[in-house]
Amino acid sequence: MHRYKVNTRKQKGNHQSSEQNKQQLRLGSKFKILKSKRFFYALSLAVAFLIGTFDLTIAETSTAKHYTELQFAPLPEIKLPKYERFRLQNGMVVYLAEDHELPSVNGAALVRTGARWEPADKVGLADVVGTVMRTGGTKKHSPDELNEMLEQRAASVETSIGDTTGSASFEALSENIEMVFGLFAEVLREPVFAQEKLDMAKNQFKDSIARRNDDPDSIADREFLKLIYGKDSPYSRTAEYATVNRITREDLLNFYQQYFYPNNIILGITGDFETSKMRSLIQAKLGDWQAKPNITKPQLPQVSPANTGGVFFVSQPQLTQSIVRMGHLDGQIESPDYGALSVMNQVLNGLGGRLFNELRSRQGLAYDVEASWNPNYDYPGVFVANGKTRSEATVQFIKALQIEIKRIQEQRVTPAELALAKESTLNSFVFGFQYPAQTLSRLMIYEYYGYPRDFLFRAQKAVAATTAADVQRVAQQYLKPNNMVTLVVGNQTAIQPPLTQLATQVTPIDITIPGS
Repeated sequence: MHRYKVNTRKQKGNHQSSEQNKQQLRLGSKFKILKSKRFFYALSLAVAFLIGTFDLTIAETSTAKHYTELQFAPLPEIKLPKYERFRLQNGMVVYLAEDHELPSVNGAALVRTGARWEPADKVGLADVVGTVMRTGGTKKHSPDELNEMLEQRAASVETSIGDTTGSASFEALSENIEMVFGLFAEVLREPVFAQEKLDMAKNQFKDSIARRNDDPDSIADREFLKLIYGKDSPYSRTAEYATVNRITREDLLNFYQQYFYPNNIILGITGDFETSKMRSLIQAKLGDWQAKPNITKPQLPQVSPANTGGVFFVSQPQLTQSIVRMGHLDGQIESPDYGALSVMNQVLNGLGGRLFNELRSRQGLAYDVEASWNPNYDYPGVFVANGKTRSEATVQFIKALQIEIKRIQEQRVTPAELALAKESTLNSFVFGFQYPAQTLSRLMIYEYYGYPRDFLFRAQKAVAATTAADVQRVAQQYLKPNNMVTLVVGNQTAIQPPLTQLATQVTPIDITIPGS
């Protein structure tokens, strides 16, 4: 589903009150202090670098080592930061983690909702709710008042609704947290969905529909998902002028009133605060919000593959290269083979990966190429191989991709490939958990989808224990090279040999925008 973002910042004139000027001076002073600290750190690093460089230049050339001989310290162990998790009496789950590195506070609320629950004849409704919930103001503050109060304090409050989650977030300097969190709570609890802001959001949405065929990559992504899930699936359907025109303010209110309750929300806050004071603030602003005992969600349709093969084509005569997507429906993150599949992904991709080495470096067929198992948390994801290639090399590129996918099923990875893939995968775990906010976000996501809190550590152990035999086994079990959907977006006359060398029937896809 196409997503778009509305700019909620109000344009300000040159004349400001003395109080605003004072506030800006205070903020400017604070940011100057932060910048001076960062400058000092950067200067220290630069001096250290120059010293290190000087030492290297005077070292004897004979002592230089090949990169394969370099020794590195082992990666640090992933440790969860100190945090508190508690539940308000109204059912809202709250995570708090102090982080005093900078004088700021960030927070986010996950709401159990999503575009997959919007009516099929009003596709785009959830997206518009997520936009106008913020832009439409609250019962206490108009949209302009809300924008101005946040701008004066270099703060933000944002809302959005994606396919499977709703979210609201805020950022504030520590000294302004009480006011900004109060505005954040207002947006969550008391949005008014002003009609003029709804009209503006719908017009902007329709503008995005008018431009959706401007980017060939977006065309490929959109149409590929339709081929995998089906054009009417909530995971691939597309908003049209007609579905957006049907959306009313009453629809927004009904959607909001169906899902936005404290017992349907997980809130996480990190930053420069004292936990006891933050708990009191949350209780004061959100503690009296009434829960809804029974929150019902429409039954989601069973996910099944819309196609189990075939070659499809989108004509874009202006292109000098072809954009390729190949793949099939796949699994979920909770798969017991998640660790081995993650290693398999790394064997195929990245610098030193098979696709890079073979299709780019050796055959020169593509600058960028990849293939990976992309699971979702609570519904099947996709395995997709993709890349761009010269129009005249399209068929050769697709055949080379097919060969590499079959090769990882037929030939075990080498010890060097396995070691590099496992190391790269384990590195990604570590670098994804450097800051408390990253870790807290992951814990919230796990709880949102019903995963165990130690899922990260289970996955990490599974990756470390993966063998070459495991990689071959999951490749054979999960990859279906003979049942892949192949989509090409490109210039048909320039694709020589033609796509009929891949299949006797090549199905054209019409991307004309209905009603345009």
